[in-house]
Amino acid sequence: MVEPRFLLTGRSQTAASSGPGPAEIAAAWGSTIEDVIAPGLKVLFCGINPSLYSAAVGHHFARPGNRFWPALHLAGFTGRVLSPFEDELALRHGLGVTNLVARATASAQDLSREELREGGKALADKVLRYAPGVLAVVGIGAYRMAFDQPRATIGPQGQQLGGRPVWVLPNPSGLNAHYQLPDLAAQFRRLREAIDLPDPCSSC
Repeated sequence: MVEPRFLLTGRSQTAASSGPGPAEIAAAWGSTIEDVIAPGLKVLFCGINPSLYSAAVGHHFARPGNRFWPALHLAGFTGRVLSPFEDELALRHGLGVTNLVARATASAQDLSREELREGGKALADKVLRYAPGVLAVVGIGAYRMAFDQPRATIGPQGQQLGGRPVWVLPNPSGLNAHYQLPDLAAQFRRLREAIDLPDPCSSC
């Protein structure tokens, strides 16, 4: 089990204020990020793989322009927009974050079909171990390839993984022009409402 760290480290504070330089970003190729995970989460969100920027700072969905954290808040999962540098605070909301493939690359296009499929097997083992209420895979193309589901669509899936239900969400990358932030948040909200998770802002 990964122990939650709720205080920013000195390195995280520096990265949050100034951001990594080009050399540090390039050097992050192939590195990994610790999962934000614990047993019995309400939702385990699974990205495709870390961006070089995210790997350089050591936090999930940290690349500027990524809309994961804003969408999470607008959908009612969190009471405010969490910074990527606060990613472990998601555990307080019963939420976790992992990746289908652990190694960082410049683009998900750098991943092979074999890597995605091997990542899918490892993810199934992880889900079996931690038993989240639902697994939410963030990225329809990667899901289709990793689990040989070419006709899969956004939303709940007919198959389970590791004995848990699966939901697929759009990729929140700023490069995904098919979904603007309101549309992305609406898809996240569908998941929250389907699992009957209260909106922490409903009484704000």
